[in-house]
Amino acid sequence: MQLVTKTYSQRYEVKKSIFISYLTPISEFDSLIKSLKTEHPKASHVVYAYRKLNEFDQIVENSSDDGEPKGCAGAPTLSVLRGEEIINSALITVRYFGGTKLGTGGMIRGYGSGAKEVIKSAEFKVYKKRFPISFEIPYALVNRYEHYFNHEGITYPSRDFRATTVLWEIDLTEEEISKFKKFEQNL
Repeated sequence: MQLVTKTYSQRYEVKKSIFISYLTPISEFDSLIKSLKTEHPKASHVVYAYRKLNEFDQIVENSSDDGEPKGCAGAPTLSVLRGEEIINSALITVRYFGGTKLGTGGMIRGYGSGAKEVIKSAEFKVYKKRFPISFEIPYALVNRYEHYFNHEGITYPSRDFRATTVLWEIDLTEEEISKFKKFEQNL
């Protein structure tokens, strides 16, 4: 499974209908769809599909045709996301009608091709399950831990500085946990 860490966009045209597709991290989905509807008030449709993992590591999927005939827009977009095994990401397509009706097959090809084009332009990161870890250390060891995490490219978004200790909360992959345990054993 793979995911994106930033937003990508591509333009695709079929019989003068313009499809502008955006591939974005799921965390940015709500704000992006809202801003796209504001930026493109004359667009015929703003279609989306997304796949994300819930707290039980189950894939949750959803899509919207936004007024297009049922199954002609959101479903083909979702199908492309499934085929590429993309998770924790959303694909939004803004469509401007070009004056020529595309028919069911034409719309499916248009939305599907628009999705494929933006995916071709994107850089992906392999999904690795992360596990929350919390631990407490004395102040004297803070510099060693900071150096280790910086060297390993691990972010530590939450630290609580207490009277004599520091409480850390981080998320690590299984591989990172194994390395971290070795680091702590060698202190």
